[in-house]
Amino acid sequence: MTSADKITSIRLILAPIFFVVYFLPVWFPSLGATWTVPVLWVLFVIAELTDLFDGLVARSRNEVSDFGKLFDPFSDTLVRITYFLCFVVDGILPAILLMIVLYREFGILFLRTLMMKLGIAMGARSGGKMKAVTYMVAGLLALIASSTQRLSIGLSLFTGIKIAAIVVFIISVVLSLGSFVDYYRVYKNAKK
Repeated sequence: MTSADKITSIRLILAPIFFVVYFLPVWFPSLGATWTVPVLWVLFVIAELTDLFDGLVARSRNEVSDFGKLFDPFSDTLVRITYFLCFVVDGILPAILLMIVLYREFGILFLRTLMMKLGIAMGARSGGKMKAVTYMVAGLLALIASSTQRLSIGLSLFTGIKIAAIVVFIISVVLSLGSFVDYYRVYKNAKK
C-alpha cells in the first residue's frame, strides 16, 4: 500500500465508527445524543479531508496506481453511503434518493469490473468528481440538520436545513446519473 492508499483506508475505518456513534443514542437512550454531535463532526471532517489529501499525496509522490484508482472511489462510496443511510433512517433524507444512489454505485462497480477485464483501471472522471462534491455538500447539510435536531436548537432551523439538504441531494443524484452515463460511454468506447 502506498502512502495515499493508507490515507484512503482511513475512510474504511471511519465509516462504521460514524454509523455506530450515530445510532448509539438510539440503541442506548440513557447515553443521550448531545455528545455525539462533536464526535460525528470530527469523523465527518476527517473522512472528507482524507478524500482530498489521498489524491494530493498520490499525485505529489507519483503514487497513482491502478489499485488506488479503484480503492479511492470504493472508500468514498462506502463512507458516503454510510452517512446517507444514517440520514435516511433519521428521516432527514428520502430513501428513494438513497436507492438511486445505491443502484448507480453498484452500476459503476460493475462497469469498473468490466473495464478491469479489458485491462483498464477506470479512475474518477470529472462528472464523478462533481458528483462527489455534491454528495459531500448534501452530507454536510444533512449533518447540520441532524446536529440541530440532536441539540434541540429549533424546528424551523432544522426544517430549513433539511430542505436544503434534500435539494442538494437531488442535485447530486442527477449528477450521479449523468456521470454513470459518462462512465458507460467510456466503457463502450474501450470495448470497441
